Amino acid sequence: MNIDRRQLALPVLAIGLLGVVPAFAGSADEDAVAKSVEAFRAAQVAADAKAFDGLCAAELSYSHSDGRVEDKAAFIANATNGKSKFLSLAYKDPKIRVVGNAAIVRFHWVAESEAIPDGKKSATNLHILMNWQKQGADWKLLSRASTKL
Repeated sequence: MNIDRRQLALPVLAIGLLGVVPAFAGSADEDAVAKSVEAFRAAQVAADAKAFDGLCAAELSYSHSDGRVEDKAAFIANATNGKSKFLSLAYKDPKIRVVGNAAIVRFHWVAESEAIPDGKKSATNLHILMNWQKQGADWKLLSRASTKL
């Protein structure tokens, strides 16, 4: 039996595509993490305690650029206390990497906020690292760290 190149092309192409499938396997999780990250950003802008509660792991360790570290309860209380509000908040150039049931998220935080008592405005420009963990079907924020630029 003689086999020419055309007859070999389809099986070789199929085998080659099988090697690509694992590369797309993480994309559903990456999309889910991206949606959780965006929901978290929206919760920050809205100061939405209920949304934070659903997005954050019970074991949350939330680190601010000034070195303060908060657990879940303290983070939610301080993020929703009404002492300031975001005028704008962008998560720029997000990078998401899913590793098993964990996701590493990095982005550039650019925000402007206003203190409610005196109307004083301030800008923040930070590098952020978030670690998300898949708990059941949901991605929960496990830790967050920030560095001033």
